[in-house]
Amino acid sequence: MATPFESPAFIDAIVILGAAGIVIPAFARFRITPIIGFILVGILLGPSGLGSLQSQYDWLRFVTINDREAIEPFAEFGIILLLFSIGLELSFKRLWSLRRLVFGVGAAELTISGALIGGALYLYGYPQQSWEGAVGLGLALALSSTALVLPMSGTKSPVGKAALAMLLFEDVAIVPIIFLLGAISPAMAANSGWDELGRTLLISGIVIGGMLVLGRILLPKIFAQAARTKSPDLFLAVSLLVIILASLATAATGLSPIVGALLAGLLIAETEYHGEVEVITQPFKGLALGVFLITVGMQIDIRVILENWATLITAVVGVVIVKAIVTGGLLRFAGARVGTATEAGVLMASPSETTLIVLAAAAQAQLIQPQTAAFWQIVTAIGLTITPLLARFGHDMARRIEMRGDNVSLDEEHPPEAQQTIIIGFGRVGKLIADMLKTHDQEFLLVESNIDVVAEARRNGYPIIFGNVSRNEMLDKLRLGHAKALVLTMDEPVLSVQIVKRVRAWVPDLPIIARARDTEHAAELYQAGATDAVPEALEGSLQLSEAVLVENGVAMGPVIASIHEKRDQLRQQIKSEGDLDKAPILKSMETTNALKTSSGEGDLKPQSST
Repeated sequence: MATPFESPAFIDAIVILGAAGIVIPAFARFRITPIIGFILVGILLGPSGLGSLQSQYDWLRFVTINDREAIEPFAEFGIILLLFSIGLELSFKRLWSLRRLVFGVGAAELTISGALIGGALYLYGYPQQSWEGAVGLGLALALSSTALVLPMSGTKSPVGKAALAMLLFEDVAIVPIIFLLGAISPAMAANSGWDELGRTLLISGIVIGGMLVLGRILLPKIFAQAARTKSPDLFLAVSLLVIILASLATAATGLSPIVGALLAGLLIAETEYHGEVEVITQPFKGLALGVFLITVGMQIDIRVILENWATLITAVVGVVIVKAIVTGGLLRFAGARVGTATEAGVLMASPSETTLIVLAAAAQAQLIQPQTAAFWQIVTAIGLTITPLLARFGHDMARRIEMRGDNVSLDEEHPPEAQQTIIIGFGRVGKLIADMLKTHDQEFLLVESNIDVVAEARRNGYPIIFGNVSRNEMLDKLRLGHAKALVLTMDEPVLSVQIVKRVRAWVPDLPIIARARDTEHAAELYQAGATDAVPEALEGSLQLSEAVLVENGVAMGPVIASIHEKRDQLRQQIKSEGDLDKAPILKSMETTNALKTSSGEGDLKPQSST
């Protein structure tokens, strides 16, 4: 009787699941995208890695992936689920608002990039066959990766919106490109090729129209019935069935199945069930995309790269530079900010997983030789591998460009002034404090160490400078001896205590108000010399407790009394933990206690041992 371990498919499944269980948490621990990890798994465990040693070491078949073709359907399903999830985040109204980017910038980017890359290859004498082969290569390499770009950029940021619009056009254009290559193929008469393209587009239009009409009518009823059963399994089954049927419908007409998946997502996004569908299909999307990335890595042969490294590097760099310049220039021409155009251009610069499909179609149409297709498939695989690095590089470059945009340093634009409040940290808490000070016409200056946050805050008109307050030199530049108060809002307990100690030693009379994580941290801050320390978790818990008790019908008087009693217990706890001479009077952020505060019972002025 055969055991499961004798089945290559079973072994591959075990290896893939094991890789997912190792790669995702390991790379997340180091804050590195798991995309790189899955590609490295494909390189290491694929037929060109350890898989090539199976003949010498039989045990390697238990830890390598043996059959790439067998797992490719799962990889394609990952891309389908990705486009479906994108559709869930969109709506027809939002998609219509992107029409200018989709059919303007998207069409221009594909056309111009394809023309420049194909033209350069033709002038260089590569490929040797004809200009038709150059057209095929240019269009193939002009495509960008939906599977990699959108998970990194999202769809709601300026960069994400631009990337989504261009990728939507490319995904729709894949089938016309393939038919175009067939039409100009020397093996096919031109008329029959164009006739086939027209027939496919006509049938596809009818099918898509039917899907839109039937989807609006049937999907709400189908999901309503599934929801009434209160069975998550049935709801998941219906969701996957809708995705698969929509993908098969467009694939049967000659369009890409991802078009059907996108339409299914758009239709479900218009119903009240889109949130549940998105949550329930998320795990399948992540795992299937991991399989796709593994197949990308399996196409990379390190030995071939080492033998042809100079030519491959030249090809990869050339494609990336052309696409980055074209994409960034078009976005800038369309009105995007310089930083946005730069980041999107670099992010979209590598080839796509669909490049492999177009290369195969070009080879089948005899426009390029098989060895030519194989070379550019390796270039594509390398380009996909470096996409996360390009994303990081483009992000950093965009931030630097935006920070230089005003031709003036931040310190020159917002120098510290006398009698102003210095707020360190511009997260949730820092922004709220700044807004309240602005409401009461109080002068303030923000200090933040995250350059992305600084750039965004400056665009919104906040007086903010970039600086690392862990360095004494930065604290000196803030001229705290002339400040009205110092507010520490960052969620870094150790650093906030250190800053309080330093500043208190320099400026004994400066009011220092600090955000505390809990009562223990508040005690440390008071002991270090803070004037006020507000434990955020404590006050939030007290306010939630008050709200629950009041909504449950408990009288306001006893509720307020019990809240004050609990706060007094916590005051004593802080005094004990901080070894303070007097218990601090904790800050209360309750609007319901305004009357008591005005009478002095809830006065916010704390007292510390310093």
